[in-house]
Amino acid sequence: MKIAKIDALIHVIRGQRVMLDRDLAELYGVPTRVLNQAVKRHENRFPADFMFKLTLEESLRLRSQAVTAKPEILRSQIVISKKESGGLR
Repeated sequence: MKIAKIDALIHVIRGQRVMLDRDLAELYGVPTRVLNQAVKRHENRFPADFMFKLTLEESLRLRSQAVTAKPEILRSQIVISKKESGGLR
C-alpha cells in the first residue's frame, strides 16, 4: 500500500495521531473484530493508551471530515495510537 494512502487513514483525535481499527485491520488483511479480539487478548503487550473508544461527538466529527466516505466506512469507534513514536505499530 502506498504511503500517501496510509497517511490519509491517520487522523488527529485528542491531540494524538490515530487510526481507526477498521482501517488497521484492512491493512493487516483481517476482520476488524479479529484485530480487536487480538489486542484485548494481549492487553499486557500494549501501553494503556494504545486503544480508546471515540465519543459520539468525535465519531460524528470524523464522519463530517470524510465528505466522500461511505457511511459504513466510519462505523468503527475504536482508534489505535502509539504516542511515543507518533504513529502506529
